[in-house]
Amino acid sequence: MPRVRGPATSLGVVMPLGPQPRRARGTIERPYSALGLRLALAIFGLVVSVAAAVLLFSLGFPVLGWACVVLAVVAVPDIVVVSVRMRRARQFEHPRTPPVA
Repeated sequence: MPRVRGPATSLGVVMPLGPQPRRARGTIERPYSALGLRLALAIFGLVVSVAAAVLLFSLGFPVLGWACVVLAVVAVPDIVVVSVRMRRARQFEHPRTPPVA
């Protein structure tokens, strides 16, 4: 077993506290955000829910179709919230500087 720095837990599993891999984008001080993954999953959920609703309504299962419509309606505000948070994070990382007169 490789030698790892850090405190041992009661289960004998040790979390490595050494440097991150070279291609890692986040740090301990500034972790990488998972908003991109959340946005992709929300868009995927919206597309699948709409497709399933159309299919279920056409096959004559209106109750399940409405359940998929509800899921699609829930996905829309999630997409909006995540995109607003991503925009704010970008503005926080790269604030606009006023032009020098």
